[in-house]
Amino acid sequence: MQAQATQPASPCIRACLLDSRREYCTGCLRTLGEIRGWGAMSDDERLQVMQALAARRLSHD
Repeated sequence: MQAQATQPASPCIRACLLDSRREYCTGCLRTLGEIRGWGAMSDDERLQVMQALAARRLSHD
């Protein structure tokens, strides 16, 4: 029996606000392009965004 892969969940926390440079959402740290494109991204693309978010969190803390 083969396990079903699950789609990466959206990192959105419903606290949408762009930072002062309009670079990232202060809630999820995604760019506007990443937010707009999330629904059309493949699972691999979403995983890449999630990895980028982990790095952004480290640099923003």
